Amino acid sequence: MTLPKIGNLAPQFSLPDQDDNLQSLKSLRGQIVVVYFYPKALTPGCTVQACGLRDSKAALAKLKVAVLGISPDLPRLLTRFAEKEKLNFTLLSDADHAVAEKYGVWGLKKFMGREYMGVHRMSFIIDADGKLRHIIEKVNTKTHHDDVLAWIDQNLK
Repeated sequence: MTLPKIGNLAPQFSLPDQDDNLQSLKSLRGQIVVVYFYPKALTPGCTVQACGLRDSKAALAKLKVAVLGISPDLPRLLTRFAEKEKLNFTLLSDADHAVAEKYGVWGLKKFMGREYMGVHRMSFIIDADGKLRHIIEKVNTKTHHDDVLAWIDQNLK
């Protein structure tokens, strides 16, 4: 897994969202973007992480931050996730994990002695000019929203 370089333009992408509409990173130029990769919708850790971001909507909006959650799930599962948890940000489907590979988050994982390929939970903070400014490699699902807000507040205000 090779992560993109901080200071470079963030890898561009266009992916279907939870409503099956194509969304692109480029369309968010001019605002700060948090791109966070998570393994699977409707699972406990991913739900805690998403709900923390949902509940931080006002603080994120004050800093002019857009949130994009990306997983390999198909749009119909993302729709269920967004509706069930009343998520107020965009979820994107990276079913072929091409974007996850561009960002270096697709790789070998181990769980209960089993090895498999999957998404490593990481977040990328992109500035208003489209440059990658920060990578959170070890995400704590319970504090992710606070960690993101603190970093942006201290570094991009």
